[in-house]
Amino acid sequence: MRKLNQEINDPNIIEEILKTATICRIAMVDNGKPYIIPLNYGFNDGFIYIHSAPEGKKIEILKENNQVCFEIESTAATIKHEIPCKWSEKYRSIIGYGTVEFIHDSELKKEALEIIMKQHGATGTQNFEKKQVEFVVILKVKINQLSAKQSSNWR
Repeated sequence: MRKLNQEINDPNIIEEILKTATICRIAMVDNGKPYIIPLNYGFNDGFIYIHSAPEGKKIEILKENNQVCFEIESTAATIKHEIPCKWSEKYRSIIGYGTVEFIHDSELKKEALEIIMKQHGATGTQNFEKKQVEFVVILKVKINQLSAKQSSNWR
């Protein structure tokens, strides 16, 4: 990281970002070209969980190459200034690398869906319809490496 004073090394802060943000951008390689998409996700015990339809470009790419890069940010505020080039953003962000595993077991799918729902504010146990659980694909991203950063004006 170029600006070491902005690096976040505290695992508690990193976990807080992972557990409170709601959008994860996943980057993949599609025939030698980058492909990135924003997704809802849930984080638990070092894994990112994503729900998906069983077909589509993302699924086809991941079947060919399950390695991904991901980005998650927690934007606090845009800081305005009377001089346009002095505007800035107050943020925390994470960039990481991981491998995707497809989850097919119904009970594990339900657990992942609970994690995703909780991340987005659901409380209590959810009642998922059997048909929905059978249809959905769960992508489990094993985080292999990550780095975290915050803007210099965070404090």
